[in-house]
Amino acid sequence: MAALSSGAERVSRGGRWLSIVGIGEDGRAGLSPAASAALDAARVVYGGRRHLALAGPLDADCRPWPSPISDAYPGILARRGEPTCLLATGDPFHYGIGAEIARLVPAEEIAAYPQPSAFSLACARLGWPLAETACLTLHGRALERIVPHLQPGARLLVLSWDETTPGAVAALMTERGFGGSRLTVCEAMGGPRERLRDAAAAGFDLSGIDPLNTLAVMVEGTRDARVIALAPGLDDGLFENDGQLTKSEIRAVTLSRLAPRLGQCLWDIGAGAGSIGIEWMLRHPAMRAIAVESNPERAARIGRNARALGVPDLRVVEGRAPAALAGLPSPDAIFVGGGVSEAGLLPAAREALAPGGRLVANAVTLEGEATLLGAFARLGGSLRRLSVARADRVGGLHGWRSAMPVTQWTWVKP
Repeated sequence: MAALSSGAERVSRGGRWLSIVGIGEDGRAGLSPAASAALDAARVVYGGRRHLALAGPLDADCRPWPSPISDAYPGILARRGEPTCLLATGDPFHYGIGAEIARLVPAEEIAAYPQPSAFSLACARLGWPLAETACLTLHGRALERIVPHLQPGARLLVLSWDETTPGAVAALMTERGFGGSRLTVCEAMGGPRERLRDAAAAGFDLSGIDPLNTLAVMVEGTRDARVIALAPGLDDGLFENDGQLTKSEIRAVTLSRLAPRLGQCLWDIGAGAGSIGIEWMLRHPAMRAIAVESNPERAARIGRNARALGVPDLRVVEGRAPAALAGLPSPDAIFVGGGVSEAGLLPAAREALAPGGRLVANAVTLEGEATLLGAFARLGGSLRRLSVARADRVGGLHGWRSAMPVTQWTWVKP
């Protein structure tokens, strides 16, 4: 309660010097009286050129955002205590500048005046329930980020980068077997130039699209559409590989032992085709992973697999561990899938983990198994052997063909 009272006292003394005003295509007419008053009281107003034009006329010192926008942050912070306003589109805290600024300026010093986001406006136009719709952004982000969300029956709202985004999304969806999906391009919503047009992904031919657009997608796929399943242990055929691949059954068990948690970072050492790091990142958009691979061809292949499976932000480090681990962001979990018996690798991995961090190592060779047995004897943890057999043809009949057994050691740093 004391903290709340202190915050209230600061606010009452004018502590909220920084206003963040969401503005729509209807400009000043759509602002609340409080938002208009904050805008008029500001001595300096930052915003995109479009925002500044929509908010005009302004008596303040108007400063268009530089590129990159972060170059403006020191100047904003230098004005601390002086009435300053930032203009943003719609809701500044939904893929907007609000979240970035709130990392730099305490919340009790900010007065925010949001308007309906593009997502809210699109749902209102289409009659979609916002709570049942996936809200994404491709503004400044890789197109492949949409791939994991291409689930038959899904509804997606996507903030576009510019007028080219709808066509690029349509082409990607068609190539993956989702050509029957309906795409609605919502342009300049909330203002006099508002326009909604729709087309199928296959043969998408809308032209003259406004750069300010949001894409609504009703996902429909053929039986052969490349859907990224929601469970771990994806089909091996989804990964380009040269045989160095943690197979789907072993991969599912390995992911469960790595125990992904929201926003955590994984080191995938000896990554091969990158399947463990990729599936780690597929668990949630906030997950991070670094694939370490010494073979240049495999390192390039990992990048292709990551893009094809919708996690283009997977970081690939080409180099041999443990030397290649120097300077990497601290991991929350580590998987060692190749080079288990490499001198110094397991000790380096253990050292990199913070208390509570998880280490999972798999081995198929006798030398690798001996290394894991020794680690288990010295440090404890858990040890298991995983064996998988798949039905295969034996002449005109069928029989079980066993894969090489995998020895798996799991250890949690005390």
